[in-house]
Amino acid sequence: MSPGEERRFEAVLFDFGGVFIDSPFALVEQAAARLEVEPQLLTTVVFGSYEEDTDHPWHRLERGEIPLDRCREEILAEAERHGLGKVDPLEVLAELAGGGGIVRSFVIDSVATLRERGLRTGIVTNNIAEFGTYWRGLLPLDELFDDVVDSSEVGVRKPDPAIYRLACERLEVEPRRAVFLDDHAGNVAGAQAAGLHGICCGYTVDTTLAAVTELLELLELLDPRA
Repeated sequence: MSPGEERRFEAVLFDFGGVFIDSPFALVEQAAARLEVEPQLLTTVVFGSYEEDTDHPWHRLERGEIPLDRCREEILAEAERHGLGKVDPLEVLAELAGGGGIVRSFVIDSVATLRERGLRTGIVTNNIAEFGTYWRGLLPLDELFDDVVDSSEVGVRKPDPAIYRLACERLEVEPRRAVFLDDHAGNVAGAQAAGLHGICCGYTVDTTLAAVTELLELLELLDPRA
């Protein structure tokens, strides 16, 4: 960037699960196999649609509207209505947690690079209050990020465009000056609706590595010919 040239982007926002650790959407297939349930049906019953924000119990939990125990009771009843028997969301979550706690160092390194170059960084995560201590303990948040927007704390969740606008306001950056990276296409679409540049990293390590490379090239921090 030449002297006096305006920087196109000033901030980068990251999802947490699926970016810094393995995607829960990939791990749910493992849980479905163990529980002998079709993966898409399990996802819909336990977590609701991730293409939109609804009144599904898990969505209300992620917005901080109900506690985990009430959410569990409602999802158990929903599973019964779908003929799945007693599908306990806590068992599904235990399955996901068992395979999803390894932090991807190459994503950490990319955040460090962004901060060295003067960009603001933040997290926008759909999460639940009961998991706060666990997931926050996986990353040095104060070293890596200027701000963290947790859906259970702010009362709004992805893909509602309001959560991305809130994140930008807290970083004091216009949405058009921010990039958002997430593993789910629906969440990326929500960010784009709010005016951010979106990048979907998919559900695997390889697709996430490709997305991080795309991000660094977009920000002119990596030579695409290298």
